[in-house]
Amino acid sequence: MRPSFILFPIFFLSTGFLCAQNLYMPRNIKLAYQNETRSLTGAPGKNYWQNEGVYNIEETIHPDTKSISGAEKIIYSNNSPDTLKMIAIRFVNNIHKPQAPRSGFYSAGFLDSGLHISAFKINGDAYDINSAGWSTVNPVRLKSAIMPHSKTILEIEWDYPLSKQSGREGQIDSATFYCAYSYPRVSVYDDYNGWDMLPHFDRQEFYNDFNDYTLAVTAPKNFVVWATGDFLNADEVLHPEIAHRLKTSYTSDSVIHVATLDEMQQQKVTQQNNWNTWKFKANHITDVCYAVSNHYSWDAGSTVVDTKTNRRASMQAAYNNSSEDFHHSVEWGKYALKFFSTQYPGVPYPFVKMTAFQGFADMEYPMMVNDAHVSNMAFAQLLQDHEMAHTYFPFYMGINETRYAYMDEGWATTFEYLIGIDEVGKEQADKTYKNFRIRRYISDPSTEEDQPIITMSTQVSGSGYGNNSYGKASLSYLALKDLLGDDLFKKALHHYMDNWNGKHPIPWDYFYSMNTGSGQNLNWFFNNWFFTNNYIDLKIKNVQSKNNKTTVTIENVGGFDIPFDVVLTTKNGKEKRQHFTPAVWSKNEETISISIANSDALTSVTVDGNIFMDATPDDNVFKL
Repeated sequence: MRPSFILFPIFFLSTGFLCAQNLYMPRNIKLAYQNETRSLTGAPGKNYWQNEGVYNIEETIHPDTKSISGAEKIIYSNNSPDTLKMIAIRFVNNIHKPQAPRSGFYSAGFLDSGLHISAFKINGDAYDINSAGWSTVNPVRLKSAIMPHSKTILEIEWDYPLSKQSGREGQIDSATFYCAYSYPRVSVYDDYNGWDMLPHFDRQEFYNDFNDYTLAVTAPKNFVVWATGDFLNADEVLHPEIAHRLKTSYTSDSVIHVATLDEMQQQKVTQQNNWNTWKFKANHITDVCYAVSNHYSWDAGSTVVDTKTNRRASMQAAYNNSSEDFHHSVEWGKYALKFFSTQYPGVPYPFVKMTAFQGFADMEYPMMVNDAHVSNMAFAQLLQDHEMAHTYFPFYMGINETRYAYMDEGWATTFEYLIGIDEVGKEQADKTYKNFRIRRYISDPSTEEDQPIITMSTQVSGSGYGNNSYGKASLSYLALKDLLGDDLFKKALHHYMDNWNGKHPIPWDYFYSMNTGSGQNLNWFFNNWFFTNNYIDLKIKNVQSKNNKTTVTIENVGGFDIPFDVVLTTKNGKEKRQHFTPAVWSKNEETISISIANSDALTSVTVDGNIFMDATPDDNVFKL
């Protein structure tokens, strides 16, 4: 059943044609377009705005008590036209509090007491905060409203325990910690939802403003700190030889062992002060995080990511020395940085570095990934590729992952597949993609699997969440690539990315940007893939051979507009294969007849979707 449509006429200036926009919009999204904060060309509207902050964060990690204490000063800019009478403070790690909502079973080791705020000031005025009752996002009623286009200063002091059952953050081992979401932050206030008050669940991911960060992490001697951002004071905290190796790695094509396990054990890596303060800085970025260990090996190298300027990015790895896969992390990462920068998405890696850290999460962070040890080398590389691909979605583009996970997970899955073709060949990449991303989805006929991709990620659960966010969304992007061809697809994708780099796109911004960037009205395609309960199921209804051509009638039982090959098998055993893009469905999405030049006697005709796996493959073969 198709949704009801909201009609928007639009004039594409770049292509000069009128096009009725018939994509369903929720009422709040429709209002954003009416207010012209967003534009039906796909670009930000003339009234677009987004709020931001300047964060100066000082944290101390206490390995003995497995806890963090911190203090921060936030200069928050209200760039909106609205008067804010409250401010929302988000602390994701309160997910560990016993009363926090979660989607599955967790052991007692996952639970802790959460955030404790010891001081909270706004513009110098102290607030009495009882953080014991806080969840993952909490409103603070303001004594004085924040006026439009004004700045407010928040000062917060806090502490919290590092969770014992590590996932996206917490204790990796007794002396290794991944410290993500470690500071209270101002939640997003945007043009289509106001304050983001959605509680954080363990399955959903994140939505943050683009902020400027200065981060100082104080750790005991012999603990190395890896973090988001420029490393500002290597000479102050590292042994001179270690600092020299690190700096050499910034321009090295080779992998340099910055610090070996032996050197870590012999306490030859950090300055031997009782405590060292490590300083980092990153601007216009959605988050910062860090990790610490006193026994991880440390490798680094670099690669050119912008061929026009010869700008390099550092690739680093920190890991337990017994993990074979991480010994390859820097080489894998350098390859991925170059591929993503020059091939897909074909945008130069925007940051100074990337660090692969061995943890448990298989999770992306700005300039860092936290990946588990995997004994299968090919899968370990795929995993790292996927998390590094997230650099562009959600960090280059400020995706609201909480509501629209398919806007970043689908792209990371697509780039994972495309780089896989480059790394292991198309046959193996196809096999891995089908087995890992598609087979479970298409083999499960339950209602959950066929919810429209546009469904908010907070409204789907279980494998339905995963399939909507990863496999189905990725297939839509690959189908569009097939439809447009590589050059036009990349041109349209770059148009979308240029429109929304450093900003907060929503699905409709993607749809309209791709329309404008390609110069085509693709709404039939977007309706088909994002707004329906379709799935993949083609069926050959009939085959006729006459006048040196074979006509194949195909029924689109599942409904998705997919690309496919028609394979004619002749009586002498030869195969003739012809490819058809999703364009064949643009006029009739239910049944099509296609003709292929052929004068040979046939034994069978097959419709082959390859990675677009069919729910009922038996009826894709017509015997003659």
